[in-house]
Amino acid sequence: MSQPRPLFPLLLALALTAVALWSGIGPADRAVWWAEVIPVFAVFGALALGYRHFRFSHLAYALMSLWLFMHLVGAHYTFANVPFDWGNRLLAPLLGEGRNHYDRLAHYIIGFYSFPMAEWLLRRRLCGLALACFFALFFIMSVAAAYEIIEWLYAVIEGGNAGIEFLGSQGDVWDAQKDMLADTLGALTALALFLLARPDRRYGPAATPSSIR
Repeated sequence: MSQPRPLFPLLLALALTAVALWSGIGPADRAVWWAEVIPVFAVFGALALGYRHFRFSHLAYALMSLWLFMHLVGAHYTFANVPFDWGNRLLAPLLGEGRNHYDRLAHYIIGFYSFPMAEWLLRRRLCGLALACFFALFFIMSVAAAYEIIEWLYAVIEGGNAGIEFLGSQGDVWDAQKDMLADTLGALTALALFLLARPDRRYGPAATPSSIR
């Protein structure tokens, strides 16, 4: 079977690089910016380094890039202060709460990483469809819980305004739980999309590095 062509991931990488450069110019809080972009650079670097060994479907790269873009924007403004009035108007009837919902939407989109996780497991022939979907869901839920712990620790250690902005709770005592729920709902949405798209059927088993040109 054919492998996904490289042009689309390359264009995404160039766009992410441009947004990252913009994000780093005069952010609202430099300490928060560094704390927010480190996971972005880690994920981007892992995808770039692993591209030679495993080429995801274009849809998987598109879904993964959404969080990277959103996180870079959130790092620039801090998530609680991203200009998101239009989004807040759309989400307020559903979510209520007098807050900036950009952070909640970003958590929902983090869940989209369940799609590439399921794709990787199936195209590597590491398990069957049902187990791949369950593992991808639990992977996202575990990452969501771990990130909330990291936010808490950073807020305690850093303290001050930087700690508050990185935590991003906006005064909601249930913010961590709601963020984890948003991650989980995003994962379920992406898995439903995966079952419709089935990139493992289109592209088949992952090619070896020597066969990818």
